[in-house]
Amino acid sequence: MIYQLSVPAAVPGVDEIRILEWHGEEGSSFGKGDLIVELETHKAVVEVRAGQAGVLRRTLAEAGDWKGIGLPLAVFSDGADEAVPADEAGLSELTVEFEVT
Repeated sequence: MIYQLSVPAAVPGVDEIRILEWHGEEGSSFGKGDLIVELETHKAVVEVRAGQAGVLRRTLAEAGDWKGIGLPLAVFSDGADEAVPADEAGLSELTVEFEVT
């Protein structure tokens, strides 16, 4: 199955978050609990961890980019051989866990 990772509403009152660092390249596999990406607000860092196993297929933002809450950040799949659609419309949301520090 193909999933999208969207910018989480991790910090109340924050409308957008900056991408600090991806912790894998396109094609990287993640297990449950693995760190996928670090995000930053003006006052906090948000660690986004995989809530399920998957493969990072396409990133939609680079380190340093600002993205609005709820906008897609990346496309994942259960396996590396699944066809990835041209756009993210209608994709299920990747299950993630996040920690704000």
